Amino acid sequence: RAINTERCNQCGICLLIGCPAIQSENRQIYIDPTLCVGDICTICQQICPRQAIGP
Repeated sequence: RAINTERCNQCGICLLIGCPAIQSENRQIYIDPTLCVGDICTICQQICPRQAIGP
């Protein structure tokens, strides 16, 4: 998964699910591809209100 920075408004909802792949640094949310199991999990993509998370 990856975050579309043009759509993301840094609301932080994705951080609330506790996924170790979703991290925040310097007020920027990103997904660590080495920790993401996006091929079997889509929770972050489902909860993003701005549909900023995609494959």
